[in-house]
Amino acid sequence: MNYEDEQYWYQHWYQPLAIAAKASLNISLAIICILTFAVADLAWDNSQAQAVAYEKQTLYGSDFSGQDLRDSNFTLATIRASDFSKTNLQGVQLFRTKFKNVNLEGADLSFATLDSALFLESNLKNAILESAFAYNSEFRNTNIEGADFTDIFLSDDTVIELCEIASGTNPVTGNKTRDTLGCDYL
Repeated sequence: MNYEDEQYWYQHWYQPLAIAAKASLNISLAIICILTFAVADLAWDNSQAQAVAYEKQTLYGSDFSGQDLRDSNFTLATIRASDFSKTNLQGVQLFRTKFKNVNLEGADLSFATLDSALFLESNLKNAILESAFAYNSEFRNTNIEGADFTDIFLSDDTVIELCEIASGTNPVTGNKTRDTLGCDYL
């Protein structure tokens, strides 16, 4: 092979193949990097809420303590002897949910829909119910010591009943339970 043939081969065959191989390698490396970052992001960010759907289900003895269940749905569920202490339940749907002997101590129920929910012999000690919608909800034999009811939507009858047992100060918000219910203005 002479010099001119080598130049022709290099310019028309080798150089384009080398450029294509290099571009293919760069694209492959870029895809690998993107996939690596995507997988790392999924594995790394475990602080996101684990929204779950338990509509119309019966839960007995379940342990959700300390979990982040924002935006989950428990509509029409029956929950008995379960632990939701220190659980993030912000924005959770609890419409017509029945709670019996459920521990919600320190739970954050801000902006939750609790309309027509029934709390029987449950524990809402130090819970935060700020701006929750709880019209027609009932709280029978339920501990509300230190619960924060700021801007909650409750029926007047329910507020009167809760004021009879309201006591304590929420350790997170610093608000007194009686003040958040407006007990002194009834």
